[in-house]
Amino acid sequence: MNSWVNSAEILGSDLPLELSGTGNRRALLMDALREAVRSGRLAPGTRLPPYRSLAADLGLARNTVADAYAELVAEGWLAARQGSGTRVAERAAPVTPVHRPRTPERAARPVHDLVQGQPDPSVFPRTAWLASARRALAAAPDDAFGPGDPHGRPELRRALAGYLARVRGVRASPERIVLCSGAAHGLRLLAEVVGGPWAAEEYGLPFHRGLLASHGVGTRPLGVDADGARVDGLTRHDRAVLLTPAHQFPTGGPLHPARRAAVVDWARTTGGLVVEDDYDGEFRYDRQPVGAVQGLDPEHVVLVGSVSKSLSPALRIGWMVLPQRLVAPVRAAKGEREQFSSATEQLTLADFIESGAYDRQVRRMRQRHRRRRDQLVAALHARAPHVRVTGIAAGLHAVVELPPGTERSAVRAAAWQGLAVEGLGDYLHPGAEHRPAGDTLVPHRDGLVVGYATPAESAYPEALDALCRSLPPVSPPPVPAPPQPPAAP
Repeated sequence: MNSWVNSAEILGSDLPLELSGTGNRRALLMDALREAVRSGRLAPGTRLPPYRSLAADLGLARNTVADAYAELVAEGWLAARQGSGTRVAERAAPVTPVHRPRTPERAARPVHDLVQGQPDPSVFPRTAWLASARRALAAAPDDAFGPGDPHGRPELRRALAGYLARVRGVRASPERIVLCSGAAHGLRLLAEVVGGPWAAEEYGLPFHRGLLASHGVGTRPLGVDADGARVDGLTRHDRAVLLTPAHQFPTGGPLHPARRAAVVDWARTTGGLVVEDDYDGEFRYDRQPVGAVQGLDPEHVVLVGSVSKSLSPALRIGWMVLPQRLVAPVRAAKGEREQFSSATEQLTLADFIESGAYDRQVRRMRQRHRRRRDQLVAALHARAPHVRVTGIAAGLHAVVELPPGTERSAVRAAAWQGLAVEGLGDYLHPGAEHRPAGDTLVPHRDGLVVGYATPAESAYPEALDALCRSLPPVSPPPVPAPPQPPAAP
């Protein structure tokens, strides 16, 4: 059962009765009432609302509240008399209130989740995955059950080479692919091998920047606009640049063709490395996905990808398509034995790709995510037309642009609605410079990063409803100044 949270005022007072947690609802109600009495928030003699009223306010069955009242009367917490209702039992000595800081339960235990980063786990293709696992294990060679190779299973590297060439325009042989446990693991290995400093888009995952910093690689921000990263800001001092060209994360724009060519020219001229995080590369809804930058120059671009968005982050399978000169150093950085990705899961994924099940799953998720994004746009158009969804129709999230100065209040309002959602400012590089108003590169836009892929199908409409209730109201138009009387001659 999901976390359940509700509240009701008691006899019109300011004291809310909060129920949260999982399990039997009668037990949750009894715990909340005991705590209210124990802490002194319900003083002795306080009259409680009739059980019918409280049941209606909390959305409970009447018998649930009536049974809770009766049991608390039997325990001595409450007292009931004919004609006077149910009251908090009197005590010989007053209860001393316990003062302690309280975190709102709605903020601590969100009911709805619109945080970006993962697909709905209920849509994992269990039946097809199990069929691939059976075939893969039946055909697995004996060496698959040995210590493992840091390069990764050759079956999966061959399957990925064919798939990435066909779907993402990648130019690579299986020998250029090194398997890892996900994009973060790949970045960690590249940081160790390449060194720093790196440039990175001014909007991006703080986790990735922190990961690089933990390996001694500092990052400096590149401006981001409607055409993606401003790669004209790269210098000869940058050892590498981390980009999300297919769908800039999180602002949502693709890298302009001219900038794709320019960043490759920079890498060729300076000997730098383009690290292409193929985030959401397969999930474009308004047109066919744009090919990877890696296809322009395989010797100067590393493509990093994983199945965390297309299948599940629980699988811990990712890959790097490397320039030839980096294959041996990256393998050495991984160590003598594979420690991260299960060989049996690698074999299963290889069969899953070769059998066509992976293509079917991606098509299914494209349809689902496009429908989710369309629902988001329609809900905002109907209920909050003063805000808009920015970026291309792609990926597992969208940015809802807000009026200036309203982002933090919208995040707080969402928490009180039981909604988990993040502000755009949470992804801004701490080194991003402040730019004057009117500049096209002003980084401090206000917005919410809405992960529309996460909720279950039945929960999504309620999550959208909570989002709409959290948004700031439309600003009133400025009051025109009264006309001035004509000047006296």
